[in-house]
Amino acid sequence: MSTIFLFKNLLGTLLLPPANGLLLLLVAALFRRRRWAFGVALAGGALLFLQSLPIVAGYLIAPLEARAGGVFVSAQGAQAIVVLTSGLRRDAPEYGGDTLNERSLVRLRYGVTLARRLELPVLISGGVPHKASRAEADVMVAIAEKEFRAPVRWQENRSRDTADNASMSAQILKPAGIRRIVLVTQAFHMPRARQLFEAAGLEVVPAPTDFKGPGDGPPAVSDFLPQARAIQTSYYALHEWLGLAWMSLAAAANPG
Repeated sequence: MSTIFLFKNLLGTLLLPPANGLLLLLVAALFRRRRWAFGVALAGGALLFLQSLPIVAGYLIAPLEARAGGVFVSAQGAQAIVVLTSGLRRDAPEYGGDTLNERSLVRLRYGVTLARRLELPVLISGGVPHKASRAEADVMVAIAEKEFRAPVRWQENRSRDTADNASMSAQILKPAGIRRIVLVTQAFHMPRARQLFEAAGLEVVPAPTDFKGPGDGPPAVSDFLPQARAIQTSYYALHEWLGLAWMSLAAAANPG
């Protein structure tokens, strides 16, 4: 595993909830005798509180979902469907081993739905997570074929992140004459995924799923109360914003 990959993941962990707020609280505790420590503690507590509010989480993720392209309507000449994995539940006792987590299962279900509607071949992309016994793609293919009765033509099982998903999928699809794909992933992940797949030389028709942003109606009282699911949504949103910022920095450092 490369040093840059480890650094990127460590930095991301520290900048995302709940670690970002907890890190400020830890700094305040370590330097509690300093005058500024109380202010740092307040900032850490406020950050955790705000990220746990559905109203805040919704507005963090809404711009990403707006850039995802809306609900899928037409294949627009696409030749294949690419479904990205998003993690496993390791050693699930009820399944006798690794299985898909909720994010991956949501993507698979939508990918299978589109494959049946469009009658297009499917590629599934996802490598082996840390400490897992199987690649995410292997697990998703098995579930697609055995439980959904949906054939999968290609699988890519060496990628570590979305950039790898894009480049390694392109290496499989281009020799098969495929240049235009329907890309399936969560709506909040679509802007970054689409940009990476297009950079890999593929034309992308976005097929986002699992929209989490605020609805069209007025906010409810519960939207202003801390909730665990809001922290998760804030995590997803900030992870994508950091990913897009990282891509912009990388492009600026390597304009070629």
